[in-house]
Amino acid sequence: MELFPPIPLADWRDCKETLHRFAQVVGKIRLAAGVRRNHWWNVPFHLTACGITTRPTGWADGNPFTIDFDFVRHRLVAASLDGTEVSFPLHGRSVASFRRATLDALTALGVRVNIPVPHPFDLPDASRPFAEDTEHAAYDPAQANRYWRVLSQVALLLEEFAAEFSGKASPVHHFWHTFDIAYTRFSGRHTQQPAEADPVTREAYSREVISFGFWFGDDTFPEPAFYSYTAPEPPGLTEEPLAPGAARWVARNGSHLAVLRYDDARAAADPRATVLAFYDSAYRAGAKCADWDVAGLACPGGITDQHLAAPPA
Repeated sequence: MELFPPIPLADWRDCKETLHRFAQVVGKIRLAAGVRRNHWWNVPFHLTACGITTRPTGWADGNPFTIDFDFVRHRLVAASLDGTEVSFPLHGRSVASFRRATLDALTALGVRVNIPVPHPFDLPDASRPFAEDTEHAAYDPAQANRYWRVLSQVALLLEEFAAEFSGKASPVHHFWHTFDIAYTRFSGRHTQQPAEADPVTREAYSREVISFGFWFGDDTFPEPAFYSYTAPEPPGLTEEPLAPGAARWVARNGSHLAVLRYDDARAAADPRATVLAFYDSAYRAGAKCADWDVAGLACPGGITDQHLAAPPA
């Protein structure tokens, strides 16, 4: 299996726009039914062997449930703690149809949940309720499966990169609002947010971070790419070198991202090593300019079977 199969945005834009809204419907259910975590870590999806999952959600005195996207069999699967499972096909549905089928599946499990703010977040049609969106109905099984395979490969790379850091760090998780996958490192220092910052931003960036991820492209950057950013952005960041030579600093929303185009990584002799080197260079750039204790936050070598079998000293 190719590590990074081609996934140009133009080839699957319609499917991506549909799938993104499907994910937001389920993500908002997770947001409504789950327990809030710091930095909103309760919100994203996690990867599975055949798709993405909300993980178990709900309240202890209710009926815990999961909602999974299966991108191998192309179904949405809702399941409860008592073993009851309800599923339906993903293809051939508009966003409005998907929303209705999802809520019906939860009702069949005995779960009652309302979708908070039941329309897209930060998308061009943000004022249109999901229930009225019959425009986006372009789920394509082959394209959806390719999206999930790319997501899975990137997730494993991020997990490998995460193993080198011993400080506070996020899980590797897939955000439904921005449709990217990310992993974030924290220095431990508090930050001061501007008075006009919204509650989501205020909590997400309440600590100094360097974040790493991958997105599939959007209207402002219409191609897939690996990225990293440091927040708050320290002076001199964009003067620091990045690896490989094709990586560059890009201005976005008043700050800068380190960006490596997906196709540049694919073209490298060793794509895996290239992406890991990119993430490492972006981390060192941010850590140097923000004065992180790089040596103190490094993680020693990994645990092996020999370590686990060794008797205590």
